[in-house]
Formats: sequence, C-alpha cells, structure tokens
Amino acid sequence: MPKSGFSGSLSGPNVDVTIDMGNPFLNLTVDGFLKIGTIAATRAAAEDAYHIIRKGTVAGVYVGMEYGVERIRGTRDWKNAMIGGALTGAVVSIASNNDKDKVLVNAITGGAIATAAEFINYLT
Repeated sequence: MPKSGFSGSLSGPNVDVTIDMGNPFLNLTVDGFLKIGTIAATRAAAEDAYHIIRKGTVAGVYVGMEYGVERIRGTRDWKNAMIGGALTGAVVSIASNNDKDKVLVNAITGGAIATAAEFINYLT
C-alpha cells in the first residue's frame, strides 16, 4: 500500500514543500499542480488588485475635480458635478486612449453621467 506524507518549511521568501505520494509520477504531478495553481492564484489576485485600483483612481480623479470646481466657483450645485465629470472624462481619455478624437466625446459622456448621478441623488 502506498504511503503518503507531507512536509514543508518556510524560510525567507522561498517556500519549499515536499509531497510524497509513494509514486514518483504522482509526486511530480501534485508538485506541478501546486506550482501552477499558486502562480494562477497570484496572477488572478494581481489582476483583480490592478482593476480595483484603476477604478478607484478614476473615482478619485472625479472627486478631486468636482471639489476643485466647487472651490473655484464658490458654490455647491449640480454644475460642479457636470464640469468635474467632463474634466475627468477628458483626463482619463487623454491618459488611456490613443485616439485623441474621442476626448471631447468622453468629456461629454463623463459630464452627462456625473450630472445624471447628481440629479438621481437629489431625487432620492
């Protein structure tokens, strides 16, 4: 009957895990599965973190733009959301697109979305 066991050690940034399934082929299979699984899980976590930070960055740019417009205008109303959204749409478009012709379209879209969100907040 095959004997299976597990042993591991942690020293510094390297993790060394030895798995003995009683068969060299099974040992290699399980070792490969664990290494590939670890790489895949790390990649998925890194991609998710990137997308979360990217979305947060856009939201942060919008909040900063809206606050800046409010400070410049000296009043707090829906126009700040419209101008802040338009500026955010333009900045994000310039930073991420190679097609500079869509900057105006993205600015208008950002302003429209921010204004609509502001009006919805007033209704609720």
